[in-house]
Amino acid sequence: MDSSIRKKWKSGKTVTGMIGFIGAPMVVEIMARAGIDFVIIDMEHCPMDMDRLAHLIRAADAAGISPFVRVPEVDDGLIKRVLNLGTEGIVIPHAIKENCEAVVRAVRYPPDGTRGACPIVRATRYWPENWDDYAANANREIIILPLLEDKSSIDDFETMAAIPGIDGYFVGPFDLSVSLGVSGAGFDNPKMSRALNRVLEISKRRGKRVVTTIGNRQEKSYSEDLIRRGVDGLVFATDALVFLQACERLLAHTVSSPGHETEGASHG
Repeated sequence: MDSSIRKKWKSGKTVTGMIGFIGAPMVVEIMARAGIDFVIIDMEHCPMDMDRLAHLIRAADAAGISPFVRVPEVDDGLIKRVLNLGTEGIVIPHAIKENCEAVVRAVRYPPDGTRGACPIVRATRYWPENWDDYAANANREIIILPLLEDKSSIDDFETMAAIPGIDGYFVGPFDLSVSLGVSGAGFDNPKMSRALNRVLEISKRRGKRVVTTIGNRQEKSYSEDLIRRGVDGLVFATDALVFLQACERLLAHTVSSPGHETEGASHG
C-alpha cells in the first residue's frame, strides 16, 4: 500500500498522531474521527497480542488513519508478522546505530533486506497480482521511525542520521529526560531543548523527518513552539493519558472535593 503519511509529508503537512495503549478498535476509530493522521500501536509496554493487533490495524485502515506499530525490539520474526498485517510504519525503542541498521534490513524484502516472503497475507490483500511489483512498492513505502531516548543516541546522532533507508526519528522525551538527568522535563528545559535542536539541525541537513510527542503537556503554546521549531510530526501522548487527563478535568470542573458532587449536579 502507498504511505499516506509520506504523501502528507511531501505536501508540507505537520502530521499528528497518538500512541495506542488501550488496544480498542473503537478508540482507533475515534482518533480518526477527530482528524488525527496516524496511530502508533504499542507492543513495547502493553500486553498486545497479534490477534488484537490485527483488529486494530483493520480498524485504522477502515477509518482512514495510518497504523504504525512500536515493537519491543528488532526481532526479525516479530517484525515480519507485524508487516504482514499491513502496518504503514515500524517504530523501534532506544535506537542506536546497530538496531537502526538491523531494522532497515528486517523490514525490506530481498535484495534490499531479509524480510521473509509470503504472498497470501493481509498486506498483499491475500495475493498480489505481481509479486515483484508488490515487493518493490513495499520496500519503498514502509516508514521506519527509530526512537531517540538516550543521551548516547543524541551524541551519536550524526552517525545514525546517515543510515540509508530510515525516513525520520522520533525524539522520546520521557526516557530522554531521564537519561539527561532531568526526569519529566519537556523541551522547554535547556538540556532537552539542546537535544531537540541537535536532532532537528542534523535531520534537516540529512533530509530526515523529526517526530516527537507533547507527553502530558496539553498546551497549545507548547505544541505551536515545537511545530515552529521544525518538527514534522506531533504525537498527542498516549490514548490512556489523554483519557486520564480528560477524566481529571471533568472531576475538577464538576466536583468540589473528592467524593462530593457540586450543587445541582445531575445523574444522567
